[in-house]
Amino acid sequence: MGVGLMESSQRIKRQAAFAMLASEFSSSTLNEKGSGEFDPSFVITKLGAKVNRIFVAGLLERLEIRETSNGMTMYQGQLRDPSGVHYFSIGDYNSEILRELASDWAERVNEGEPILLMMTAKTRWYQSDDGAVYTSLRPEEACEVTRDTYAQWLLDACEQTVQRMNAYTESLELEPTQDAYGRSSLPPYLKDGLLASRMHYGEVDIETFKLNVMQSLDIAEGKLEAATTPPPTLRMETIDEDDVQSGQTTSIESYLIEIIQHFDQGDGVDFATVVKNAVSKGYVRDDAEVVLDQLVDSGQLTEPRFGWFKFVTP
Repeated sequence: MGVGLMESSQRIKRQAAFAMLASEFSSSTLNEKGSGEFDPSFVITKLGAKVNRIFVAGLLERLEIRETSNGMTMYQGQLRDPSGVHYFSIGDYNSEILRELASDWAERVNEGEPILLMMTAKTRWYQSDDGAVYTSLRPEEACEVTRDTYAQWLLDACEQTVQRMNAYTESLELEPTQDAYGRSSLPPYLKDGLLASRMHYGEVDIETFKLNVMQSLDIAEGKLEAATTPPPTLRMETIDEDDVQSGQTTSIESYLIEIIQHFDQGDGVDFATVVKNAVSKGYVRDDAEVVLDQLVDSGQLTEPRFGWFKFVTP
């Protein structure tokens, strides 16, 4: 499966695809584009991966049809792995086969059917007018996979992430120059990205990535069912918006703030991490989302970029 997705047929040479967890890609804020019209563009991650294409997998959490201003049909989706969410879009620029698959997946996921997808995709990076940075994917090939295949992908992605973490740690011993990195024993395919990462991000705390790897390995080795099943539509308890507005949800508010304070490494905490921990504690997902919005509206949390939250110190 992985070979079929990652190989190119009779095409111009393409960039190799990195197996990558969502947390590493989504936390990236550096882009590099060559000067030529047809030069590839790259997203450079904090661990030094310089990626034009990545190889991802996860539970299809959402896939919605949107009509663009020029009349184009677009499918916008979210693919969740244990570390977070990849955002992707499929449009008229994709093959007819992929568009037909997207239409089928959209119907099924809206009915609550769990769908595991694997895809190779071009990386995209853009900056809003207010300076916020967003990453997304444009799938080239995608297919459904079994839980066993997904588990193997998790193992592969974790192995590659650990390799990048080790190379990143080693790179900190070097002078941040092209010459020093070029003469080093770092993996050749990471040298340029590691140097660019260091110059842009500074020294990165990799503890979050270590935690993501441990969580992913834990799921791959025995908790796949829980991680590949959508949340139930029936709720055992509810907290309506009137309760939130009247201040009767102090417990969930405090817990969400505690999660964000605990996991924040300086860039905030992504939505997936906050909600996943809240659900594991016994709170209802929908309630957590409502309370997050209320905390932002009240000024107790800020959203430095879409889907990431920081606690505002009084």
